[in-house]
Amino acid sequence: MKAMMTSDSPIPPIVIQKYGGSSVASLEKIEAIAQRVVARQAMGYGVVVVVSAMGDATDQLLQIAFQITPNPSARELDMLLSTGERATMALLSIAIQKYGAQSISFTGSQSGIITNDSHACARIIAVRPYRIQDELERGKIVIVAGFQGTSYRNEITTLGRGGSDMTAIALAGALNAEACEIYSDVDGVYSADPKVVLDAVKLDELSADAMLTMAQHGAKVLHDEAVAYALRHGIALYAKKSHQPDSTGTLIRPDGWPEHALKASKNRPTAVVTAKYILYLSARDVDITTCLARLTGIDGLKIIDCVCGHRQLELIADIWNCRDFSGIRAALLENSAPGSFCRDDVLNVTLTGIDIGRDPNGLHHALTCLKNDGITPVAIFCQPNAISFVVNSSDCSKASGILHELTR
Repeated sequence: MKAMMTSDSPIPPIVIQKYGGSSVASLEKIEAIAQRVVARQAMGYGVVVVVSAMGDATDQLLQIAFQITPNPSARELDMLLSTGERATMALLSIAIQKYGAQSISFTGSQSGIITNDSHACARIIAVRPYRIQDELERGKIVIVAGFQGTSYRNEITTLGRGGSDMTAIALAGALNAEACEIYSDVDGVYSADPKVVLDAVKLDELSADAMLTMAQHGAKVLHDEAVAYALRHGIALYAKKSHQPDSTGTLIRPDGWPEHALKASKNRPTAVVTAKYILYLSARDVDITTCLARLTGIDGLKIIDCVCGHRQLELIADIWNCRDFSGIRAALLENSAPGSFCRDDVLNVTLTGIDIGRDPNGLHHALTCLKNDGITPVAIFCQPNAISFVVNSSDCSKASGILHELTR
């Protein structure tokens, strides 16, 4: 659909595009994106492109830092890692200019992305995209370094793994964009991890509520905090494959669970996802307040599910975004009773669906199917719209396939 400029605004309708690391991993891919972006602007859109670091650049920078010391400063790591996205933004801007369009690249701080002062996993607290708006009015394509911002103390910060999604969606909200398109190496959101479950199917659309539940339990297609931001601000998202730009991808609607799907999906799971890098803790006879206080001090740790009893704590946490969690086990189990344990050799397979966690028949059926195939979960956690099975890492792929059959 071709967009038209309105007479009372110098800026045409705005589209935000985000490209992940695999999408910009080579100069050939960057040039292909440049041509596509130029063509999109020619259709009458104001285009803002958010980019990640090229390929494995972030991991390579981390490896270099940890070769120097096992405990590098979080501040200096942020300074180091922010250079990856800066290199990509400049290269893409150069490529766009090669193909005849005007462009300009901005860092997170130049784009007006203001965060708190937490390094490694900062949160966006304000977006002031004045320079972006000025350059869009001048007819330029704006390239923004994802994954980064500046704190209110004027320190460079990073937003954690997947933070470029957060950058794109926050800018979409601040600029009142018509659409926010998230490009990666997969062509949308699937009913399971297609690398694990071969018969997983692509979902043409789903609600932001459903996507948020999936992302929080391990679907890595979209950053969970970015989806939450989109949900709060009513932003529509499109998840597409980078080098299949004409594919439909998956539309993530900003509305809630669709009314027409309630009856059909009431007691039926709609998706299976696998969360990697999971920590499972079972602490007995422990001071829960002290234990939780220690958790809050671990950068990048996210609690997925938690059950608290009298001096007993059981939880699963996502440690995908933790830079160094070698001391977590000791910190959490200190002063707990014998028999407590903390495991990171497990994975979390989750069924998501409307009211799935409220239906004991659904839980019983899923558990029976797992046990019939020789899989006994280490733990089970229920939420209204999700049932999480913590299983041994070696059983993850098999469990995903078994549970995915329940969605067919």
